[in-house]
Amino acid sequence: MLVAVAGGWLCRRRQWLSVRWADRLNRAVLWICLPALVLARVPGLELRAELLVLAVMPWLLTGIAATAVLASGRLLGWPRPVTGAVLLAMLGNTSFLGFPLIDTLLGPQAVQLAAVYDQFGTFLLLSSYGVLVLAIYGGQSRPTFAGAFNRLVRFPPFLALLLALLLPGPLPPTLRSVFELLAMPLLPMVAFALGLHLRLRLPEGRRGPLGVGLAIKLLAMPAIATALLMAWPPGPDVFRVAVLEAAMPPMFTAGAMAVAARLEPELSSALVGYGLFAGVATVCVWAWWLG
Repeated sequence: MLVAVAGGWLCRRRQWLSVRWADRLNRAVLWICLPALVLARVPGLELRAELLVLAVMPWLLTGIAATAVLASGRLLGWPRPVTGAVLLAMLGNTSFLGFPLIDTLLGPQAVQLAAVYDQFGTFLLLSSYGVLVLAIYGGQSRPTFAGAFNRLVRFPPFLALLLALLLPGPLPPTLRSVFELLAMPLLPMVAFALGLHLRLRLPEGRRGPLGVGLAIKLLAMPAIATALLMAWPPGPDVFRVAVLEAAMPPMFTAGAMAVAARLEPELSSALVGYGLFAGVATVCVWAWWLG
């Protein structure tokens, strides 16, 4: 991911590629890769009762974090696109970055628990909460209910989610393999496109939202997760996985969705880019604190 982000930044810096290439890559992600990923992974998902806390936790945390972002935006006078970009940054990178970090810090047996957090939490949030944020904050004018609903139902990942939830069971292995193959380029394309938009110096007035967004995502969300889990104590493995997944930095795909919708592209790229560097460090600190 770091190499792809750096490659995109270098290509724009050396003027080998224009920023328009980021829009083309993001359109391919939104119309092909992300719907394919939804159709490959959502049909037939089953949740065991003892793992319910891992599925519920990301929804609770995102709701609390979104409330904090909305309050900060109103208090600090952020423009609507800035608020929308920071709201999308509350979705964590719980699979592409989360799985290898959980594997390294807690062991391979914990990755199965992390998959529940990601698939039933973050992944479904991306296709519902994420699309709703884009529908409300992605336009230039103040949204109406009809306009937001119209954007929502025309968004390819959301349509793929509805189809996946309507299917009676898992897809046939051959068809699932096809969708997995179509989804494979998602991460490098998203990371490279974000690198094309990444600016080391943000425009005036965007450093504050960047700092607030990363503070909520990397510090407040895992702290809130810890408090909630102490009130509703699960097993120690579930406790550790839930806190570390809550601490993951902003999701690459959510950032790509914001950039594709022209929702503060530079700020969205910075939240993901700077969040990746800071998040790896803070996740390790949380892991150390958890023992």
